[in-house]
Amino acid sequence: MGVCGKIFLAVVVVAFAFAYQAYRDLVNPLPVPDLDLNEYWGRGDSKSYKEDKTIKPFKISYSAEVIKRLTDKLNDAGTFTDSLEGTAFEYGFNSKRLSEVLSYWKGQYLPKWSEREAFLNQFPQFTTQIQGLNIHYIHAKPKAAANVKVYKMILLHGWPGSVREFYDIIPLLTTPKDGVAFEVIAPSLPGYGFSEGAYKQGMGPLKAAVVLRNLMIRIGFDKFYVQGGDWGSIIGSNMATIFPDNVLGYHSNMCSVNAPMANVKTFIASFKPSWFISDEKLRGWIYPFTPRFMYILQEMGYMHIQATKPDTIGVALQNNPVGLAAYIIEKFSTWTNADYRNLRDGGLEKYFTLDSLLDNIMIYYLTNSITTSVRIYKEFFIEDAQYNTGRVLSLPPTGCAHFRHELAHHPEWILKDKFPNLIQQNLFDDGGHFAAMQLPKVLHADYVAFVKKTLQPKKVE
Repeated sequence: MGVCGKIFLAVVVVAFAFAYQAYRDLVNPLPVPDLDLNEYWGRGDSKSYKEDKTIKPFKISYSAEVIKRLTDKLNDAGTFTDSLEGTAFEYGFNSKRLSEVLSYWKGQYLPKWSEREAFLNQFPQFTTQIQGLNIHYIHAKPKAAANVKVYKMILLHGWPGSVREFYDIIPLLTTPKDGVAFEVIAPSLPGYGFSEGAYKQGMGPLKAAVVLRNLMIRIGFDKFYVQGGDWGSIIGSNMATIFPDNVLGYHSNMCSVNAPMANVKTFIASFKPSWFISDEKLRGWIYPFTPRFMYILQEMGYMHIQATKPDTIGVALQNNPVGLAAYIIEKFSTWTNADYRNLRDGGLEKYFTLDSLLDNIMIYYLTNSITTSVRIYKEFFIEDAQYNTGRVLSLPPTGCAHFRHELAHHPEWILKDKFPNLIQQNLFDDGGHFAAMQLPKVLHADYVAFVKKTLQPKKVE
């Protein structure tokens, strides 16, 4: 071999070594991050802070004057720009449909606000102070029954949802099924609804996981299950990752891995999906790659705004009930089924009632929590760059419910990089992003099946 050949071979070997090391750097699991479990998020200096550990009953209660001011704002909404001829929700919320929703809101919903308030207060609710923040939660207990094992669990929502998403599934969870029932804690995430938002920078889903784990300890639950979607999925994953001694099992209806190799693997599998994903149905939900990518790109404009300028969009929506409703309810159309963009009514009442959608809006509006709720997007990207928890193994048993119209799906090939103890994956031909609210019976059955699997004796190999 000549000198040039030897130099070329040396370059190839060095390039291969660097490439292999880069690959190893991307796939090797990272250690569990060392976090301050008492990090202070309240106003001012933590030195003068003394945590109030009492748990206080809470009820939603707003005066007639507050509701009248809201009614006046809706009456003063004026007219909207006409939607383009022949369009439905392709350009966003259809203006005629929005007028119908607002007409119902001020003409039928608000006059019965006392009934809606009673509905929202049907479950026992409480607040307690955790790391400087007043955290709100629902605490629903099952009725005593013979031969029924009761398990503790935390139920986590996301954006643009709230605890209102869980009002149909909580009674299912607290009712014994196959000898199993649950004592449910459903908190409002920090900065959402009736939970106080952080006053310091850095409250991303990892730090929120610490707050909510500490909430469970405060309530007296050292061992518990976790179920979540959207941010609740990511926060729940972090709880399972950081606190495996507390989490008995983690179940999600938005299963994903936020790690560089997940994106690389998704792209690689696009060339021959059948080599990497055995389930034909799931392959069809993920590929072909280009149209799925374009769909995600179309739906992610809100994320870019909220991940860069959350306070600006917050100013636009705060104290603006019409804008808030359009911005949030539109997601309950397109994220339930992308094809609903082609329907003039947005398909909103195919699964949801206007009362339920407006309950959710009222929680955001009355608490002025839209700004604090969207800050988690900016904090997430900062936090992820620092901790990269997508590459830290989550060891508790994990279950995944794939609903057909969820925004994105990761197959087992990717999920097991993060969740080596993935014991259940089920696919459902219907359902979207708000599964607990849309198909509570389906999600409940899948969750119960998952929990029962975690109780089975481990096989000795």
